[in-house]
Amino acid sequence: MSAWETLLGIVGMGLITALTRGFFLFPKREIPLPDWARQGLRYAPLAALAAVVVPEIVMTQGHLISTWKDARLFAVAVSTAYFFWRRGILGTIVSGTAVMLTLRLGLGW
Repeated sequence: MSAWETLLGIVGMGLITALTRGFFLFPKREIPLPDWARQGLRYAPLAALAAVVVPEIVMTQGHLISTWKDARLFAVAVSTAYFFWRRGILGTIVSGTAVMLTLRLGLGW
């Protein structure tokens, strides 16, 4: 590819990205959505987070983990328990990270 073709490709992809991501920002009035779509969009951030986090917890190298000697499982258990106990995000992150680092560095899991 020449430099011009590369530049044209980058600019084109940037324009397409800006158009698709800004679709709801460009109109002057609100786009009417059915109630079922509004209700479903309330759960979209949680679904996206679960789709990213859950495979990272239960999979290694594209396969389900096959042993309980995985620091991620214990870190998730401790951080979940802390969240339900105190309802604090920072403590949840710190407790899960502390358990994971302890098991990985201390026991070599």
